[in-house]
Amino acid sequence: MAEQRRSPDTTIAIVGYALQLAGIATGGLTSLLGVVIAYVYRGGGPSWLDDHYRYQIRTFWLSLLYFSVSALLTLILIGFVTWLIAVVWLVIRCVKGIKGLQRQQAPANVTTWWL
Repeated sequence: MAEQRRSPDTTIAIVGYALQLAGIATGGLTSLLGVVIAYVYRGGGPSWLDDHYRYQIRTFWLSLLYFSVSALLTLILIGFVTWLIAVVWLVIRCVKGIKGLQRQQAPANVTTWWL
């Protein structure tokens, strides 16, 4: 009996992206849970799926940096603008990641600081 090739389950990775997005509303609490999940599940699947977990981990740490800088910059009022830019950046990265998961492809430029 021939084995059927099953595509890897991407549910956990999608949950990770959703938790990152929910972090916008929860002050980053769900993002913390999402990065823990990414750290736990990386290395257990095909390379393109592992790249998604790496991408989620980098997204978490970079968003922590961007939102922290924005918080400091609110003292001179420009932080409100940089915070909005950071939110847009986070949404774009998560949507890009989810689209890549649907196509079963690694996100482009996993190591980039931008998009």
